[in-house]
Amino acid sequence: MDALTLSEIAQMTGAQVEAGDPSTVVSRVCKDTREISPGDLYIALRGDRFDGNSFLGEAASKGAVAALCEAEPPVGLAPSFGILSTVDTLSALTLLAKGWRDRLSLRSIVITGSSGKTSTKDFTATVLGSRLRVNSTSGNLNNHIGLPLSILSASSADEAAVWEIGMNHRGEIAPLAGLACPDIGIITGIGSAHIEHLGSREEIALEKGDLLARISPSGHAILPAADDFINELRERASCEVIEVGIGQGDLRAINLRADGRGTWFDVEGAFGKAEAFLPVPGRHMVGNALFAVAAGALCGIPLEKCVAALGSVVLTEGRLTMLERKGATILDDTYNANPESMIAALDTLASFGGRRIAVLGRMGELGSHAAEAYDRVGIRAATSIDMLICVGEEAAAIGVAAARAGLAEVRQVADPKTAADLVSASLSPGVTVLLKASRSARLEETLRHLS
Repeated sequence: MDALTLSEIAQMTGAQVEAGDPSTVVSRVCKDTREISPGDLYIALRGDRFDGNSFLGEAASKGAVAALCEAEPPVGLAPSFGILSTVDTLSALTLLAKGWRDRLSLRSIVITGSSGKTSTKDFTATVLGSRLRVNSTSGNLNNHIGLPLSILSASSADEAAVWEIGMNHRGEIAPLAGLACPDIGIITGIGSAHIEHLGSREEIALEKGDLLARISPSGHAILPAADDFINELRERASCEVIEVGIGQGDLRAINLRADGRGTWFDVEGAFGKAEAFLPVPGRHMVGNALFAVAAGALCGIPLEKCVAALGSVVLTEGRLTMLERKGATILDDTYNANPESMIAALDTLASFGGRRIAVLGRMGELGSHAAEAYDRVGIRAATSIDMLICVGEEAAAIGVAAARAGLAEVRQVADPKTAADLVSASLSPGVTVLLKASRSARLEETLRHLS
């Protein structure tokens, strides 16, 4: 965000300047007092287990010059500390982001989908960043709080933005997409993530497809050619559609060749032909990279430059990143999981030679679909790995299905630390270990305890 005065922020949000000088300037907003920097505007949000309005004094002591808040400020604040008063700080944050988005002239690429959003965001930001000044979502700040903060982190000097949006209930994508104003929209695929709340993949497709309705006719949609719902998604778009996929689509990856460092492949189709190297394992990651290449080409970057940029990508932590312990390869995919991403990760593990061990935990928000999903993952595990370690009570169903399908080495453990002890005893050169679960399973603790 460029410098804004408190009076400008009040005008954008409808808040009242109750204290401080209206001409006071801020150039950054922050919702967490642990991350306050001098000169910040502190946004006092309420949550289920906290009330940011209780921390105005702490924000001021750490250098914030003003706060956007709902409550009366505490006694003892300096008279110069700005107070912007509003009845709802979350609504005010959204209005501030909208007001700032309206001032930005950058080209926005907005990404959603059931899985692969964050890696696609990382790929796209890397490709566009090879030629343009790019703002992108930090981590996976992709909800009704994260997206406004991402927008407010952009500056007038940015030429492009790559913003991720997510949902877990019906009716969440449309307002987020409306706030982001996409010039290019990417849907990575329609899976069963959050199916507990939406009920079916058909409903998930409708929700994800709401992004397409927010793209102007002069914009572009980039869609997965092989998705079951490609025809339904195409019908939602009033703009030009580019389909991408492995071996099919307007932009295609062909001749995939994997080695221990990543995957080589050729890109061909709408924008020409070039050879690419992706320093990340997994066939599904090649598919995610194609979205980025298409977005870069649509933004005027030559195809050869797009694919060359992929070689320098650094993924957000916990997204199938490769590490080493005692000569063994560790595939850290601990950030999140749904049935489709779990199976894709198992297929990636299967592509490695030597002994293959999968450490799998629970998958969240599956509801009545959980039994079928765990069964599907267990069956795939039985065909692709040598040893399965299931962490936690819910994940035990994966092991049951895998054993029934013929996998001999199946272990059930109660917690991430016990899983780490089992894995540590097996680490040696030639061994590959996958760690994969929803965030609530805390498998990052398994990684931390590996020795």
